[in-house]
Amino acid sequence: MELKFGSYTLRPFRRGDELCIAENINDRKIERYTLNIPYPYTLKGARQWVDFNLKLARAREKTQLNLAIDLDGQVIGGIGLFAMNGHRAEIGYWLGVKYWGRGIVPGAVKTLTRYALKELKLRRVYAKVFVVNKASARVLEKAGYKYEGRLVNDAMKHGRPVDGLLFAKTR
Repeated sequence: MELKFGSYTLRPFRRGDELCIAENINDRKIERYTLNIPYPYTLKGARQWVDFNLKLARAREKTQLNLAIDLDGQVIGGIGLFAMNGHRAEIGYWLGVKYWGRGIVPGAVKTLTRYALKELKLRRVYAKVFVVNKASARVLEKAGYKYEGRLVNDAMKHGRPVDGLLFAKTR
């Protein structure tokens, strides 16, 4: 499966992506705004991520879908649906810092959300972002997501509770 938008493609992760993943994700700015991406992010971590996704692709029951954001054959980010449960899923994403501010993520979010609602027949796609991540909140608004509220002490980051903002798009 490949989904195109502009010069970019959303596609499954594959062997050979590891170096691009490690190079683009290994940044404190990305770790700061995400719940499950560590810093430093190693080549070993990228290999484990690709292996995990290759196994996931073979699984009968799809509980998540992770795609590379590809530019000219290079992985510059990732986007996925997880916590897929019946009629809904949570969307998450990251983008290499040198690609920030180009409108790539809103395009990726719109594209994957459209696919989720139309092809996967989901009725709700939602996202939770840290309150401090104002850029990600703007991404979701640009992609047509509606703000639903503040989630007090929603996650733990570095051993501390952090509030989140909840956004959703429904059909």
